[in-house]
Amino acid sequence: MYDLFNLYQQPLGAVLLLLVISIWTLIWKGIALWFAGKNRQKAWFIVMLIFNTMGLLPIIYLIWFKPRETKVKEIKPAANGRFTKNTVSKKTVKKKTTKRQKK
Repeated sequence: MYDLFNLYQQPLGAVLLLLVISIWTLIWKGIALWFAGKNRQKAWFIVMLIFNTMGLLPIIYLIWFKPRETKVKEIKPAANGRFTKNTVSKKTVKKKTTKRQKK
C-alpha cells in the first residue's frame, strides 16, 4: 500500500501519474480553447482557461457546445429573376449550428 512515507521515499509512481494527467489535460484544453477562440465564444474560452477540471469541461464543450458545420444548398435566381428547379447550384455553403439549435 501507499502511505506518505513510501510516497516520499519512492515518488516515481506519483510523478508519472501527475505527468500523464497533465498531458491529458493539456491536450484536451488546447483543442477546446482553439475551437472556442476560432468560433468567438469568449465565455467558454475564459471558463476553460480559468478552471482546471482534468479535461472534463473541454470534453463537454467539444461534444455538446462546439458549433457544427452543415452544408446548405444555395439557390440562385435564373436570368429572368424566377426560381426554377434548374437554378439550384451544386455549391454548398457552410452553416454553423450547435446540437441545441437543431432541436
